[in-house]
Amino acid sequence: MLTITVLLADDHQIIREGLRSCLEHDLTIKIIGEARNGREAVKLTKKLNPAVVVMDISMPVLNGLDATQEILSTHPQTKILLLSANSEDAYIDKAILIGAAGYLSKDSSAHNLARAIQEVHQGKMFFGFSSSERTLAPKSSRKAKQPKKPVGP
Repeated sequence: MLTITVLLADDHQIIREGLRSCLEHDLTIKIIGEARNGREAVKLTKKLNPAVVVMDISMPVLNGLDATQEILSTHPQTKILLLSANSEDAYIDKAILIGAAGYLSKDSSAHNLARAIQEVHQGKMFFGFSSSERTLAPKSSRKAKQPKKPVGP
């Protein structure tokens, strides 16, 4: 069985402990490190070479979006799964533009987190959040929907 090595990055210890607790029951996932901010996430990625980094967007020292860009510039094979309480389009669009493999709402279940890690590790994209529909293309490249022509005379 293939084990997926994972680095957790969140500035709140209780969140990191909760994520670890949720994931330690999945035999396909092995937590190899934890970072308290984006700068630590970059350093630990260079040192530990995880397959997947689960990264909070809002962190001190270096935010998760900037840390993602730094990691992917030196470790393009690393898959970044961004984790956030915010599911606004602007954040999701930015995640896609910078090359994140996925974006998961903190409202998600432990099962969804494990599934997201497994899918991004397989090279798939995973975007899970509260809204039921989402186009994966950034807004700037989405075509505006044309209004329907009125029916009748």
